[in-house]
Amino acid sequence: MPQAVFATVTAAVFMSNLDLFIVNVALPSMDRSFDGAGLGPLSWVLNGYAIVFAALLVVAGRVADRSGHKPVFLTGLAVFTLASVGCALAPNVGTLVAARLVQAAGAALLMPTSLALLLATTAPDKRAGAVRAWASIGGIAAGLGPVAGGLLVEAGWRWVFLVNVPVGIAAFALGVMVLPSPARAAAERSPLPDLFGAALLTGSIATLALGLIKAPDWGWTSAGTLGALAAAVLLALWFVRRSARHPVPIIELPLLRVRSFASAAAALTLFTVAFAGMLLGAVLWCQGVWGYSALRTGLAIAPGPLLVPPVALRIGPAVARFGAGRIALAGTVLFATGILWWAATLGAGTAYAASLLPGMVLTGLGVGMTLPVLTGVSAAALPPDRFATGSAITSMGRQIGAVLGVAILVGILGSPAPEDAVAAFRYGWYAVAAASLLAACATVPLVRARRPATAAEETGVAEAAKIDAA
Repeated sequence: MPQAVFATVTAAVFMSNLDLFIVNVALPSMDRSFDGAGLGPLSWVLNGYAIVFAALLVVAGRVADRSGHKPVFLTGLAVFTLASVGCALAPNVGTLVAARLVQAAGAALLMPTSLALLLATTAPDKRAGAVRAWASIGGIAAGLGPVAGGLLVEAGWRWVFLVNVPVGIAAFALGVMVLPSPARAAAERSPLPDLFGAALLTGSIATLALGLIKAPDWGWTSAGTLGALAAAVLLALWFVRRSARHPVPIIELPLLRVRSFASAAAALTLFTVAFAGMLLGAVLWCQGVWGYSALRTGLAIAPGPLLVPPVALRIGPAVARFGAGRIALAGTVLFATGILWWAATLGAGTAYAASLLPGMVLTGLGVGMTLPVLTGVSAAALPPDRFATGSAITSMGRQIGAVLGVAILVGILGSPAPEDAVAAFRYGWYAVAAASLLAACATVPLVRARRPATAAEETGVAEAAKIDAA
């Protein structure tokens, strides 16, 4: 039955990962459908999902340990599928965002449980291969997402969500029959995760994103903007203080004292800021400045994501030779170089092959060299019994980075007049490149370690080929 279990969990993982990429391509079409709702309100279609996913990821994992992985996985799959229907039927932006929040809750339930269910039915000597196959699903979704999104949006943006329904129903029906129900561990007697801490984290990220997105309308020095940013800082400080005292915190702060783990987690978060800004910016440029259709936009963006899986899966020998820190540093700098190429060459009348394409290739290479390597480092830095928690922290950091990347880009772009669009995007590209260079700075402690990559790091790199942007 392992093949049936693999098909079930990977279908769910593929569906949730694909959704991240195709929704980006659909945003301009949503804007037209909702009578020019504006980029600021629509950005919450992306940010709301990432915020809720980040806040609930650890909570969902702990609940699954207490209640059993199969029921939590199936619940998450059902919630995600039903919420996809709600997204497709949404009559306005507010309803769409609300449905996306529910969809994110479903994804948070199914993602931490999918690998546990797969490993429960896989022989020990075959688990490494199963992990690599499971991890590659995110990379495949990244490569297919822009083109699939373009095709679906041609028929109407609501198909971006409706496509999840048959996949979700089939996976749920198969999962009921084939997923194992392993005995629950002593974790069911452990205290619940810090739900109030999750609420504090959600509030902090949401108010920070709100301040950044609304700043062009409110004014960067207005009471509303400064109040939102101040609230974000206060809620974050409260969250950190509570995490230091709670028996089951959302983030285990002592893990951040492990230098290599903390450096990798920080670099991953900063790099995801750049990645999210790059992806949304490329979509908005193609459709808003060049007037591309959704399908043509997907094809224009696809070369970058398509490079990620092969680079990620073949980077192991380079890590072994040069060290993880140097490869990650090179990847972040390469990514920034691609963005700066856009800042220097992109214009309303420039040719795709001479401007957008070279930058897309450089960013794709940079992502493939950076995300799996840093994920492997973070995994290898912790003992095996803390891997799941550490993985949840880095995944949460990436979701937070995605929120900030979208919010920063939206805040910089605002609603420029057509004659000012190129200049506005140029400032946006500078911000995206700066985030990637900050990620490069965060990798410096890993470079200074001056040691060969361990076997655990090389294995971690291979198993971290899951590139979910978001």
